[in-house]
Parts: sequence; structure tokens; C-alpha cells
Amino acid sequence: MRLARHSSGKILPERAGPEDEGTEEMVSSVNVNTGALIALQNLNKTTKLLEVSQLRITTGLKVNGPKDNAASFAIAQRFRGDIKGIESVKIALATGDSIANVAVTAGQSISDLLNEMKAKAVQANQAGLDSASRSALHSDFTALRDQITTIVSSASFNNKNLITSGATALSVLSSIDGSTITVSAQSLDITALGISSSSLANSSAAATALTSINSAISLGLLLGRVPLDRLKDLLKVVDSRRTAFTDPKLTAILDEIELRAKVELAKLGQI
Repeated sequence: MRLARHSSGKILPERAGPEDEGTEEMVSSVNVNTGALIALQNLNKTTKLLEVSQLRITTGLKVNGPKDNAASFAIAQRFRGDIKGIESVKIALATGDSIANVAVTAGQSISDLLNEMKAKAVQANQAGLDSASRSALHSDFTALRDQITTIVSSASFNNKNLITSGATALSVLSSIDGSTITVSAQSLDITALGISSSSLANSSAAATALTSINSAISLGLLLGRVPLDRLKDLLKVVDSRRTAFTDPKLTAILDEIELRAKVELAKLGQI
């Protein structure tokens, strides 16, 4: 509707001319058409729901941010943090397990070599043995001892050696709160075993060497308790953490850790 000033000075509605016919009716129909407004609202609502659905399909998450559901998002973020933390613990445990397994395998090899050295010492302990035979036994004895040195120097994983001279204990992360499992080191070099100067040059020296080897074998067996104690501690940690989590991903990780620990215990004859 247009307004115009009358000759009397009053402002009155201006009569529509031919060119304005239908304009006012058209404007009114666009602004106050209830059906069109409802359709527009439904379209906007549908578009919004479609965007939410597409986002959920893309991310695989029902709650993608605080605006979806602040409480659920906060809980989800906490669980995501726990999952990441346990995955890191799993990596740390796997690394620690590898380091300990290398040490244990090396210890078993050293134990086998000590048994062979014991057999040579027993043979050399025989009185009246001719010099050629004694010299051959001594050479074999020395070669076996050199193999122990080689094994000790190569028993390293991730730059960590638990059986070399001066080795320090290994601390392995065992939980997301920072708890650790300690694996003690056990030096198994020929000096620690007490056989660095052993000789089979004569019957008396062979008897002394036999005593030293028996002590060395007992020392080597100490290493067998390292993984046993470590695995038992690991199972205790898993049991203590299991009741704290209900998320399937977390419990699956704990199940895998527990299974690996039990397999190793079975190898040691503890299950």
C-alpha cells in the first residue's frame, strides 16, 4: 500500500494504478502463506537431520561433539583416553616381554654350554689322562667358554641387555596410572659365573673347574625366576584393572595381555 499527501495536507492511502494491480495481493500471499512456512520449516528440519546422519555415518560415532550430548561426549572422551593409554601400555609390555625373552633364551643357551663344559671337566678330572687328550679337552672347554662370551654380548633387544656385566634392572610400564613391573638383571658373563680363569690343564685344575661350573649352573638358573615373577605380577595387574573397565575394546586388550602371560607361564610349567 502506498501513501500520498493530499492537497489538504493529510497523508492518505494512494489508490493503486493499473500497473500496481495484483502487487499487494502477491506480496501478502508470500509473507502469510501458512502452508509454505510449514513446508519450509520441515525442509530445514529434514536438512539438519540429514546432516547429522551423514556425520554419524562418516565418523561412525553417535555423539560427535559436545553439542550432540555433552555428558555422553565427556564420557566417550574419557574412554578414548583410557583405550589409547592401554594401547601404549600394551606396547610397553610387548617391548619388555621381548627384552626378557631374549635374556631368558640366552640364559638357557648359556646353561646348555655350562653343562657341556661340566662334561669336559669331568672327563679331564680323570687321573692318568694322557696329555694329548687333556689338551683336546682343554681346547674344547675354552671354545665353549668363548661361546658364552659371544652369547652374553649379543643378548640385547632395543639396546637393553639384562645379562651383561653391569646390567641394570628393567622397569616396564604396566598400567595407565604409571605403575611399573621391574625385571631384575642378572650378569651371566664368564667373570660373574666364576669360570674366566678355569682350566683343565691337570686333574687338580679340572676338579676346581668342575666346582666353579656347578656354581655357575646354579647362578644361571636364577634367571628362570625373572620371567616367572614378572608374569605373575602382570596377571595381578590385569585382574585389578579388569573390574574398572566395561568397554569391550578395553576388556579385549586386557584379555589378550592375560592370554599371552598365561601362555608364557604354561611354557615355564606354572599352569
